[in-house]
Amino acid sequence: MQIGSPESRATAIDSLLSLLNEDDKNVTIAVAQGVVPVLVRLLDSSSDMKEKTVAAISRVSTVESGKNNLLAEGLLLLNHLVRVLDSGSGLAIEKACIALQALSLSRDNARAIGSRGGISSLLGICQGGTPGSQGYAAAVLRNLAKFNEIKENFVEENAVVVLLGLASSGTGLARENAIGCVANIISEDESMRVLAVKEGGVECLKNYWDSVTMIQSLEVGVEMLRYLAMTGPIDEVLVGEGFVGRVIGVLNCDVLTVRIAAARAVYAMGLNGGNKTRKEMGECGCVPFLIKMLDGKGVEEKESAAMALSVLLQHPFNRRVFRKDERGIVSAVHLLNPALVNLDKKYPVLVLVSLLHSKTCRKQMVAAGAFVYTEKLVELDVPGSKKLLDGLGRGKIWGVFARP
Repeated sequence: MQIGSPESRATAIDSLLSLLNEDDKNVTIAVAQGVVPVLVRLLDSSSDMKEKTVAAISRVSTVESGKNNLLAEGLLLLNHLVRVLDSGSGLAIEKACIALQALSLSRDNARAIGSRGGISSLLGICQGGTPGSQGYAAAVLRNLAKFNEIKENFVEENAVVVLLGLASSGTGLARENAIGCVANIISEDESMRVLAVKEGGVECLKNYWDSVTMIQSLEVGVEMLRYLAMTGPIDEVLVGEGFVGRVIGVLNCDVLTVRIAAARAVYAMGLNGGNKTRKEMGECGCVPFLIKMLDGKGVEEKESAAMALSVLLQHPFNRRVFRKDERGIVSAVHLLNPALVNLDKKYPVLVLVSLLHSKTCRKQMVAAGAFVYTEKLVELDVPGSKKLLDGLGRGKIWGVFARP
């Protein structure tokens, strides 16, 4: 595609848009033929051409090969797109947000967008943009909020208040991205958690949770619950608002990422809520679900279940429930295997340590191979492993030795 007269450029961009919208393969072919640098140069064109060019760039950003080529254009492209946020038409703003969603996943680009006033512009769209542009703007903000170095921009712009407003009144996509963005903002900042609660965040989360129609959309809500629960006084509010039942209700769902998020939320609520909360969660039936997750599809699911159980089994009621399920101890012991990599062994160790008082449990652990595994974990200096090994040592008098 060559840059010629305004008329020929207009005709060419119309034809290109038509081709790009037909099929992802056409996007791949156009990118391979060098369309991306041409489109970036066309962003200096008149407003009508610019809008069509932004639409083409937006379409390219939805295909992986196109996204990589756009990233290679660097700050020049980012500057153009951020300017569109403030001066473009409703459609151009929406398309710019779609492109920025693909480009805002890298740390350098996130910093660049934040330093050019992009967060303020995106929040303005969340407040006064079209329904479509609000959802995509919130998606960009959700990406940006993952990077600690620009979270100060969110604080300065009072972003939590704006996002909670959108989470209460926007489209389904806008609400999901707004909740996801708030979760990222509060993930490591207690003052932001307190602010979110003061601004009605708990009620907003409850309304979102109870209104979602697809379980996948609940993942961001579960993440927000987990981060809020990391602050003790807020955890008490969450328990009082019925979130124990809500989170346990999704522990056994069919969506892996939601199950993992739910187990981590159970861990946070149990860790900060004390024995009363741990017992309530046990009485709601979460222990069998978590035992099932110990044998889950991947390391992340197994670890999240072990995390939750390591806290819940601090209460005797939950230990009794755990012991009744014959899978529990065997599954936890298998997680000690050093060959199972990328799983934090301290959590299954804590699960088993909490059961050492029971001779029957110690026998089951040793028979399942815990002694050999734990010896290796002691060498690796895994927290709690020495205590577990000492407890298992009492099993030698039975003449029961582990097999690896």
